[in-house]
Amino acid sequence: MNLVTGATGLLGSHIIEKLAAAGQPVCALVRANSNTDFLDRLPVEKRIANLAEMNSLQSICRDVEAVYHCAAQVGDYGRWHEFQANTVQAAIHIATAALGAGVRRFVHISSVSVYGQSDRPSLILTEEQPLAQRVPRWFYYTRAKVAAEEHLWRMYNQQGLPLTVIRPAWIYGPRDRHRLPRLYDALKSSRYRIIGAGQNSLNAVYSGNVADACLLAAGNPAAIGQAYNISRDGCIRQMDFFAKLARELHCPVPDAHIPYRLAQSVGLGCEAISHLVRSTRPPLISRYAVWWLGQEVSFPTDKAHEQLGWSPAVTYDEGIRRTAEWYLSFQNKGI
Repeated sequence: MNLVTGATGLLGSHIIEKLAAAGQPVCALVRANSNTDFLDRLPVEKRIANLAEMNSLQSICRDVEAVYHCAAQVGDYGRWHEFQANTVQAAIHIATAALGAGVRRFVHISSVSVYGQSDRPSLILTEEQPLAQRVPRWFYYTRAKVAAEEHLWRMYNQQGLPLTVIRPAWIYGPRDRHRLPRLYDALKSSRYRIIGAGQNSLNAVYSGNVADACLLAAGNPAAIGQAYNISRDGCIRQMDFFAKLARELHCPVPDAHIPYRLAQSVGLGCEAISHLVRSTRPPLISRYAVWWLGQEVSFPTDKAHEQLGWSPAVTYDEGIRRTAEWYLSFQNKGI
């Protein structure tokens, strides 16, 4: 049996879809109030639990061979206690339950953001890069991902957790209920701005391609104790990615630019105001998003190619088309 946490989210739903298509038994860990409409169409067992509460996980890994841990606090804005509970504690709790049940594999979904954010030009960050070299204030998503990984690596070294870590870049694809609606609104209203010249290579990867890497890792015993960058579907410039997405969404192609340094300053100001007034809504722009979109940085995937046999099966053209098609089909039905 395969157990997937974050099963109703973007990546978790794609992992479940691929496991079900392969005829593998799969159960989805969901909260009591989760929207399971997509899962209800698949041959999937649902187990209800709250990862932030250890006592709800005592028997959740019963009869489970492999755990795919996708659940985490989504987005780059929120309160630290939310990231602490939903990313750090959640990872520790499910890993503890997995150890107690004797699972064979534990695949943890981290992020390439764990390397920290540096503005040095043309960065190349492999899996050997130390974690958290530079984490700016209020970058709670990065801070939580680093903390979760550090805890899990200790469990691997000290308790024998059969751990593999997948570090994706920005994941896009169908069933993105968090970033895509906001991005669509910005493109539709012509408010979207290209960061800098837009010539930098963008680190964006299709959700189905990340799911492929997760399944390959879970099926390869040599992947235990390893981490893998999964960062791109090929090579694409920032401005070309958003031009393709805008066309597929029937939105104006963005042609306005904002200088990188100015965008960083605006992001810092927006973050400061949001924290000052304790807003529950994310700021209009964040330094985290500016860095992801506008910085020239590479996260090579050679290790995944060589050790897992992974390569992106879905190209940017196809991935963007599928993403837009899903969004346009469901935007009026309440996603």
